[in-house]
Amino acid sequence: MATNLGTVITAMVTPFTDDLKIDLNRMAELTDRLIDMGSDGLLVTGTTGESPTLSADEKIALWETVIKRARGRVPVMLGTGSNNTEQSIALTKKAEEVGGDAVLLVTPYYNKPPQNALYEHFKAVAKATKLPVMIYNVPGRTSRNIEPDTVIRLANDVPNIVALKEAGGSLDQVSEICRRAPQSFTVYSGDDSLTLPMLSLGVKGIVSVASHLIAGQMRDMITSFTNGQWQKARDIHLKYFPVMKGLFFTTSPAPVKAGLKLMGFPVGGLRLPLLPLTEKEEAYLKGILQEAGLLP
Repeated sequence: MATNLGTVITAMVTPFTDDLKIDLNRMAELTDRLIDMGSDGLLVTGTTGESPTLSADEKIALWETVIKRARGRVPVMLGTGSNNTEQSIALTKKAEEVGGDAVLLVTPYYNKPPQNALYEHFKAVAKATKLPVMIYNVPGRTSRNIEPDTVIRLANDVPNIVALKEAGGSLDQVSEICRRAPQSFTVYSGDDSLTLPMLSLGVKGIVSVASHLIAGQMRDMITSFTNGQWQKARDIHLKYFPVMKGLFFTTSPAPVKAGLKLMGFPVGGLRLPLLPLTEKEEAYLKGILQEAGLLP
């Protein structure tokens, strides 16, 4: 299954009103903003979108808003994964029904399935849809690493599992997956700050948080690398490296929501169990953005 999900895919935040209801008007505006800045793919209701605190109805409303606003300009991927396989299947079927271009399935968290159970989980959800599936490895949040053997099994056995978002932090693991994966399988960086070194191993792009603030720069870095302008790619990486790391000095998406507010595009607060940045934390982030030339 050949598919193009984009190169800089922004994992969108979920805007909230003052009383922490989803703000669909702001979500539509954010869609336009991200595309205009250079995102060539969008992910709705991923971790950055505070998916664990959204109801199924809220997720569907957000999906429909972004799909309508993106109007075929860029692919829209929908986060449907959870630690409940049956619920993931139901949500994935709904994602296909509303017109999503692909789904993202995070590693089941908290219940710590072994590798053979991870394989069966991803296979069961993928078989319930015709949509392309990107699996998402983020052991820092889920307490489970999807081992390379499991990734390769899925890539070979399940035709619509076409991509991996890899946020395990191990370049050795990325090397092993890129070495063994079928040519039709695409690996994406799940860590903004590791995108450049991962490009050298064969990844295609980034599922990004930082692209809320620097989508054009991330695109430029990837394009420069692809075109053999390695020094230019390295310069972009080093200039914006403090931003890429700074958006994770505390639990995401608190810093990126604060960053959007500082750059004049407020998207509201966060739902518990997360909290917005303190004044001191916001001042720290402001300094990072000023140093990168993103704020006066």
